[in-house]
Amino acid sequence: MNPAATPSVPSGRLPGAGPETPQDDAVVDAAPTALPPAADQAGIDTERLGRLLGDPGLVWLVKRARQRMARGQPLTGSVTLSDPDASQRRATERLLGRAPRAGGSLSVRLDTVDAILRRSGVSRDGLAAAVIALTGPVALRAQVRDREERAWQEAYAPLGTLDAELADWAERIRRDGLVRRLARTPEAAGPLVEAAVRALRALPVSPPTSRATFGAQHLSGAHALDEGTPLATLVLSGIRSLTGFPDGAGAGWRREAWASAGLLKDDLSSTVLTLNLRGTPSLDWMADAGEPAVLTLRSLTRRTPVAAVPATGTVHVCENPAVLSAAADAFGPKCPPLVCLQGQPSAAALTLLRDLSARGAGVLHHGDFDWGGVRIATALRRSVPWRPWRYTAAHYRAAVTRMAEAPDLTGPPAATEWDPDLAVALAECGVRVEEEAVLDDLLADLGTGGR
Repeated sequence: MNPAATPSVPSGRLPGAGPETPQDDAVVDAAPTALPPAADQAGIDTERLGRLLGDPGLVWLVKRARQRMARGQPLTGSVTLSDPDASQRRATERLLGRAPRAGGSLSVRLDTVDAILRRSGVSRDGLAAAVIALTGPVALRAQVRDREERAWQEAYAPLGTLDAELADWAERIRRDGLVRRLARTPEAAGPLVEAAVRALRALPVSPPTSRATFGAQHLSGAHALDEGTPLATLVLSGIRSLTGFPDGAGAGWRREAWASAGLLKDDLSSTVLTLNLRGTPSLDWMADAGEPAVLTLRSLTRRTPVAAVPATGTVHVCENPAVLSAAADAFGPKCPPLVCLQGQPSAAALTLLRDLSARGAGVLHHGDFDWGGVRIATALRRSVPWRPWRYTAAHYRAAVTRMAEAPDLTGPPAATEWDPDLAVALAECGVRVEEEAVLDDLLADLGTGGR
């Protein structure tokens, strides 16, 4: 056998192999920067190895052997190159000392190469030792996977410090791949998870504050929770679990989801619709006229308290503006104080109702008889204690019997802790009853001062 002379390999990476990536089948733990001299590498004739197996035309062969080693497979049997070029055929001929078999593809038996290396004295321990000498240590893929999985578990470790109310979310985050999609690597995931946990442990905040202020106080800076950042995505996912905020999409939905934990884009976009609350000159003027008033979060947090506790000691709360508008039309300044949530409770609504409740006001709530209305009521109940205002199973069943036609319920069911029978009744009847359908009953209550 008379291999043609080729330059010896000056490094632990084969010429022409290109950089390896984490996706390559061949995994290098710590590739050497240069091959050690022959005297320092037992059983390897480094110079001859570079000429014999280090030819660029044999890169494919060494890579296939390395892949098998990484999988823990023996270096036996054939490897095939489907469309070899002339340089690859010539290099194989020099290695084997004969012309390869004719045909479109090129096949080489690994055990033949192993025998050549041993017999020639180029690599006393055969092909496996030669591959390591040329390309560096080979890590078994199973070991690499185990090591990577341990690194991911370490990255998730901060989730274990969350309170019990976020335990289900923490477990879901470990399973669903959100962190892996956001961070890509465990090295990037560790700081991301730690920052998200730090934010969630400080939530909800009261009184509400801007995301920029919260980010500056608790995270890396004012822009830490900017829209579209991995941290904002992960924290918002946790907030939804923390506050029970329902599914949705769009900028408005995200703004209200943040606000459910007291984090605001600003203090003017969050508002609450009221009727006949008093306590400031402007509120008194609107109440005297019996006209609805809109309060911003800014007005509710800059001057506390804004609204006085009503003389009746109670505040009625509805879900839909149509109820408040009809009450203003029907009773004007004589209507008992009324607050409209307009869907999910805004930061302004929660701030107002928390303040009134803390100062002794009773809160009476009514909403749509559907799963969405139940979730709104539950979200309110997490922040403000309230009693049902015609919002029980008995009231729902009575309303259903009076309706000639009603739309079907949609969405997943939800619990009704204030009246467990209500969830049962909703599931049995399977229809929704909107507030407008029972408006006469609500107005009747308000007309007699509420109850």
